[in-house]
Parts: sequence; C-alpha cells; structure tokens
Amino acid sequence: MNDTELFSIKETSEQAGLSEDTIRYYEKIGLLPRAERKANRHRVYRPEDIQTMKLITCLKKTGMSLEEMKPYLQMSMDSDLEDFPNEREMLLNHRKKIEAQIASLQQIVDFIDEKMEKRSMFPDECPITGENHGVYGEGV
Repeated sequence: MNDTELFSIKETSEQAGLSEDTIRYYEKIGLLPRAERKANRHRVYRPEDIQTMKLITCLKKTGMSLEEMKPYLQMSMDSDLEDFPNEREMLLNHRKKIEAQIASLQQIVDFIDEKMEKRSMFPDECPITGENHGVYGEGV
C-alpha cells in the first residue's frame, strides 16, 4: 500500500466535509467501498474516495436519497451515461424535480421582492376573488 496518497479518517473527514461517523455509516450501507486498513487497523482513504464523498454530498443537496445514489456511485467516474439508460432516465427525472423546486422557490423570491417594493404584506387584490381593495382587507 502506497502511503503517499492515503489519508486518515480524520483528514478525510476534514477534506470531504463529513463527520467520521457519517463516513463509517456510508461504508456500512455500501455507499462507499470498505476503507483500506493500515497494519494498525486504522482506516485510510484515497483521493478518489474523498471525491466520491464530495459527490454524495452534492447529490444529497439535490434531494436525492442515499438509496437513489447507489447506482450512480457504482458506475466508474469515466462512464458514459448513454451506456446506462435506466440511470440516465432516473437522473433526468431527478433534474426535472429540481427544476420544479427552483421554479417554486423563484415564485417565493418574486413574492418577497414585490412585498419589499410595496412595503406591504397584503396584496392589492384578493387572491381568491380578484377584487381590488387597495390594501387587501381595508374597508372590508
């Protein structure tokens, strides 16, 4: 085993931005391969393992479950997604879900911006009837 490119679990934790317990858990559930061990039985990780951990963090931020990640993580990093039609379809569906979330969040941002401009939390018209009340609720 070449020690020049190996990192302790503590170093790996710091570089990957994950707790040591999380790294062990990901190994336990098969999201990460079992870590190599030194003669003293301490876990050691390669730079590729750290990259995989960063990918897991990225996919997790998109809302992908750990179980949904497994097929992607089992492919090699240089695999062409065209060779994996099921995984490609799942990834496209996940992308559509994220786009819908972005659109929903943009509506919220637009609402906040509008309220900040008007300095009022009340709409000019009733959202149900469409009637214009100036400041909704005034004179009702």
